[in-house]
Amino acid sequence: MSNLLSKFLDYLAYEKRYSKHTITSYRNDISQFILFLQDSYDSNDLILVTHTHIRTWLVDLNENGVSSKSINRKLSALRSLYKYLQKIEQIDFSPLQKIISPKNPKRLPTYLPKDTVADVYDLIDIGEDFSGQRDLIMFSLLYQTGMRRAELMSLTLDDLDFTNNQIKVLGKGGKERIIPIAQPLADSLLKYLAMRNSEFPDAGSDLLLTDKGRPVYPKFVYNCIHSLLSKVTTIQKKSPHVLRHSFATHLTENGADLNAIKNLLGHANLSATQIYTHNSIKRLQDIYKKAH
Repeated sequence: MSNLLSKFLDYLAYEKRYSKHTITSYRNDISQFILFLQDSYDSNDLILVTHTHIRTWLVDLNENGVSSKSINRKLSALRSLYKYLQKIEQIDFSPLQKIISPKNPKRLPTYLPKDTVADVYDLIDIGEDFSGQRDLIMFSLLYQTGMRRAELMSLTLDDLDFTNNQIKVLGKGGKERIIPIAQPLADSLLKYLAMRNSEFPDAGSDLLLTDKGRPVYPKFVYNCIHSLLSKVTTIQKKSPHVLRHSFATHLTENGADLNAIKNLLGHANLSATQIYTHNSIKRLQDIYKKAH
């Protein structure tokens, strides 16, 4: 079965062009399901799985406090796996056909007020050394373009176009999109690049580097953004994704077209973008209640 899983993951990587992050999540979720099969049914044969096995797993996950969102992510991994097994004619039909996904509770995305974002630039002494300028660039790219953390980490020097002030981003599923940048961000990038090339002339093509000249990694980016936001806000979530939510929310509040925001964020469909209109409506309601 490990060979079958490996072939499936290769299929996701080379034919579907899924991101490394997604492939890692799928591998972990399916491996967890295989372990459950082994422990509960003394079998790890994915071909013989029925909807009963999956329902029992879902009950086990629910009893262990796994959220509906996480359960749906795991089901998505299994659906992709069994769709692949149908494709290569290992099974006739998917055992997921009789499985109903649990409903996710609707939650509005966490975002920063505009003045809190301004505080990062105006109140924090980030520093003029390489580390300070790199941290500032990471914050600015995440907030001013709305790109995902994985997209930020994958940026190369060739992705920057200073002639047209735009950045090429490789999104989910290997889809490329172009994001415009303002002149101040372009100037900051040029300043950072001068320091980067001076500090690490042989670093390669990766745009963002650690203090040791290596490509940044997920935890590094998270710690940097968390540290900056901790100095200006007390909100519980201080992740890089909060900046993506803030980017989209502030665009919506300023009257930006929803389709334009969808394209900037790299969403596959408009339904994923519409949540930011709900955020703006809630904000208007709060203002109304305070005023009346």
